[in-house]
Amino acid sequence: MNRRHTLLALVLALGTAGAAQAADANTVYLQTKDGRITVELRPDLAPKHVKQIKTLIGQGFYNGLKFHRVIDGFMAQTGDPKGNGTGGSSLPNIPAEFSQSAQFRRGTVGMARSSDPNSANSQFFICLGDAPFLNGQYTVVGAVTDGLDVLDKIKRAAPGAPGGAVQDPDKIVSMTLAEKAK
Repeated sequence: MNRRHTLLALVLALGTAGAAQAADANTVYLQTKDGRITVELRPDLAPKHVKQIKTLIGQGFYNGLKFHRVIDGFMAQTGDPKGNGTGGSSLPNIPAEFSQSAQFRRGTVGMARSSDPNSANSQFFICLGDAPFLNGQYTVVGAVTDGLDVLDKIKRAAPGAPGGAVQDPDKIVSMTLAEKAK
């Protein structure tokens, strides 16, 4: 290999390593009883929300929390320590970071909130199907990159259950940042 090829190989290797490190910094592993869901966080769309989620992951906040609201064909919601949709963390609420370009599709991760657009805190949902009616109304924080089959195994609410409440819901076993899981 000549000098030019050696230099090119080195540049490509360093570029790949840098990209892997950047991906790991925003890659989340959400472990359930049925397997792992991998989420790529999007700080380019919602830097404040991503920062808060990463802080809560670092505190172990999400470990053991229930998927308290799961509506077939719509979404699976978690992140509430009370387990009923009314709780949050001790951190302050986050102002809305709505995006006109990000779309709520199957696998999109969005922040749950009350009717106040600036009330997101710790709860989030993962879309089980396309939900274009949420576009520009809720903050997109990431997307599932692997494990949609695991997402599909999360226990759903019974048809007609008030608010999509799940009886004996599945839980997040653990939620970790990829960079910390090594």
